[in-house]
Amino acid sequence: MKNDNPQYQPVQDTSLQDKVRKGFGAAWPICLGYFPIGLALGVLAQQAEIPVWAVGMMSILVFAGSAQFICVAMLASGASVTSIILTTFVVNLRHALMSSALAVHLQGVNRWFLSVFAYGITDESFAVNMTRFNNDDWSRWSALSVNHLANTVWIISTITGTVIGQFIPQGAFGIDYALSAMFICLLVYQLHSMFFVATACIAAAIAVAWYLLIPGDSYIVGASMSAATIGFLIKRRTRGSHASS
Repeated sequence: MKNDNPQYQPVQDTSLQDKVRKGFGAAWPICLGYFPIGLALGVLAQQAEIPVWAVGMMSILVFAGSAQFICVAMLASGASVTSIILTTFVVNLRHALMSSALAVHLQGVNRWFLSVFAYGITDESFAVNMTRFNNDDWSRWSALSVNHLANTVWIISTITGTVIGQFIPQGAFGIDYALSAMFICLLVYQLHSMFFVATACIAAAIAVAWYLLIPGDSYIVGASMSAATIGFLIKRRTRGSHASS
């Protein structure tokens, strides 16, 4: 039966294959960025004498670039297991916030799907999926495809970097600077206003003071938690002042 209403537009039922292909199309820029960073991580891991299987398992079980770079650096410096676990936990706390934001668009989805989906959430996939979900042209299968194509590329690149790392002299191509460069880049992208600049300066000051005054490797965890808490309190107080004025 034909509908003569000019405003009527039939809903097109997109197949699962098309949804997955759409997700892959959105994921390839992420993959282009992941591959060189994953190679650098693998090379650093090999130079820290971490075996290939351990790097592969780390990428499969953790899948968090910043946390993995931190872990490799801390292992190379002889940090304690407790310090590494606590640091990784603090660094990855942001995933709880990202998952909560994405959950709004995944209501009514079964827990098995949510578990597989949550495993693949990263900063980059979160940004892509949230943008597409907000434009109302995105499905959960497309979002899942973004997560796991990026995941696959990351695993392959880190393992590849570990394998070829034995053929790269230590310090070549500036790879030893990859960790510092990555976190400087991540920091700069977070500096959206003077509030974030102030929080970063507070974290740096606390880290230096903690390192000089307190023995051990706890200064990373301590500075991160302290600066995050101070920043939260300042922001809440600022919002309260604006609301009352």
